[in-house]
Amino acid sequence: MYQAIVFLPLIGAIVAGFFGRAIGDRGAQLVTCGCMVLSALLGIVALYQVGILGHNRTIELMTWIESGTLELSWALRFDTLTAVMVFVVSFCSTWIHIYSVGYMSHDSSIPRFMAYLSLFTFFMLMLVTADNFVQLFFGWEGVGLASYLLIGFWYDKPSANAAAIKAFIVNRVGDFGFALGIFATYMVFDSVNFDAVFQAVPGKAGTQIVFLGTGYDAMTVMCLLLFVGAMGKSAQLGLHTWLPDAMEGPTPVSALIHAATMVTAGVFMVCRLSPMFEYAPTALAVVTVVGASTAFFAATIGLVQNDIKRVIAYSTCSQLGYMFFAAGLSAYSAAIFHLMTHAFFKALLFLSAGSVIHAMSDEQDMRKMGGIWRQIPVTYAMMWIGSLALAGIPFFAGYYSKDLILEVAFAANTGVGTYAFWLGTAAAFLTAFYSWRLLFMTFHGTPRADEHVMAHVHESPKIMTVPLMVLAVGAVVSGYIGYESFAGHNMAQFWRDAILVLPAHNTIEAAHHVPLWVKLLPVVVAVAGIALAYYFYIVEPSIPGRIVAMHEPLYKFLLNKWYFDELYDWMFVRSAKWLGRGLWKGGDGYIIDGFGPDGLSAATLVLARRAGRLQSGYVYHYAFAMMIGVVILVTWYLWRGHG
Repeated sequence: MYQAIVFLPLIGAIVAGFFGRAIGDRGAQLVTCGCMVLSALLGIVALYQVGILGHNRTIELMTWIESGTLELSWALRFDTLTAVMVFVVSFCSTWIHIYSVGYMSHDSSIPRFMAYLSLFTFFMLMLVTADNFVQLFFGWEGVGLASYLLIGFWYDKPSANAAAIKAFIVNRVGDFGFALGIFATYMVFDSVNFDAVFQAVPGKAGTQIVFLGTGYDAMTVMCLLLFVGAMGKSAQLGLHTWLPDAMEGPTPVSALIHAATMVTAGVFMVCRLSPMFEYAPTALAVVTVVGASTAFFAATIGLVQNDIKRVIAYSTCSQLGYMFFAAGLSAYSAAIFHLMTHAFFKALLFLSAGSVIHAMSDEQDMRKMGGIWRQIPVTYAMMWIGSLALAGIPFFAGYYSKDLILEVAFAANTGVGTYAFWLGTAAAFLTAFYSWRLLFMTFHGTPRADEHVMAHVHESPKIMTVPLMVLAVGAVVSGYIGYESFAGHNMAQFWRDAILVLPAHNTIEAAHHVPLWVKLLPVVVAVAGIALAYYFYIVEPSIPGRIVAMHEPLYKFLLNKWYFDELYDWMFVRSAKWLGRGLWKGGDGYIIDGFGPDGLSAATLVLARRAGRLQSGYVYHYAFAMMIGVVILVTWYLWRGHG
């Protein structure tokens, strides 16, 4: 059963990818969706058996690598952390597959698209079931490859190709740090198996890695390098620039990448490696600061974006920041709790946005929408549910998980915890504001689309709306259902040995005893954000324009995403082009070619031309040359004989 959960999506991908022409569009959809439904059902069973009953399993498939002291098995590790991730990934991916049947119905490459979706899901499942660092890296890189294929699916669009390449390159930067972290782990522990490394961590605490004659704390170095990989995959501040551009892919791709799968891989990895991070307090502080900064930074950009999918994309970036600073404060179960609830409501929001785009004849600019809620009432209701969950309004899913994270940050009673609490609270206000800005601009007010588009506004078919309803149920009830197991009285029994938290770091227990105002503040700021958005976009819709006119530099700063792309273009792209051109023209062209093949050929040509000039055609020139030759020959003969 456990093997089937992981490999059924791969089977679907192979059948649809290699035999798509033979089985046709409908056959590819049936095979991939059928495999995903089976995988999701088995994932629910695995969650019950492993998470509820406590039957942890490690299934060894084969010996993978045997070289010296390095011994690796290809094994599937099923503990509570894996079971939760498998459930979230397989369940959300299944409904995204089904939704894609309707959304991509007019596309010319349906089998290829369905194969890519299933391949992506397989790699993600392989990542979360990994039993060692190398297997984790295999799934990690596989997810990166599949995301490149999906983001650039419409390869005839230059913008899609550029976005796919950007995602691939930025992730390679993070993955380089991740690979160095794995190398350092093997150097210190002489193993890359999770169990062997985790058992040896307490004994290695305080040891040093010497680099260039200077010693550094080994655990801190390893954890920071591994976290660089998480920053790339989960689009944290500095390595986030690929995330909004990934919107160039089809909307189901956006939902799959930004909801339950690729971007959450970094959060999962930090939680999986909790036995290492717990002994690296400096690394945990860095995770907290980066996560909190990302939560606020992305929320500020979401305020002014006009593309409906980009607003939700920056929302994802912000929510990932919450998950990371929870993990940085040792509240790993709270981070996974928010990961699970976020998967439901963010997939719901993306797929609802896809339904809006479908209704608006592929229009994504919210400035060209408005006044359509009566024509698409189901999509409108689903978008409300997703937004209420995202804003943390009682008693939707986000209320339980996001508020818990803010309570943890306050309860940590540390400098970085306080920093995370206030930035997280500010981000909660901004999140509520831009979520209802999206709702009001998209569905309310006077229609801003042209008459032709408005005449064709229609609700999506049931193949698209039913997945929305299912995900909406998760966005409503998953927080209430999961709270006791993830962060309440059943937490210790539920997580068992899947996550390690040192007694001194038990911030979740402390979070239950914070003052009442700390518990109420996130709800108050969320309601305030909604009220402000209502006033700005419904009561006095002229206010946003006046604010932009008054604070145009700040508006442009946020609209241009804090100019990170321009900064990176100046720092890395242009300098790389300058260096490359210099090496090309100066190094390769002038030195290598100039003194190599080009130089030799030029010298040969010069000598040939000079030799050609000797062939004048006059007999006396040849006779003179023969005479000189005879003189030289006689001189040499006499000199040799005299010697």
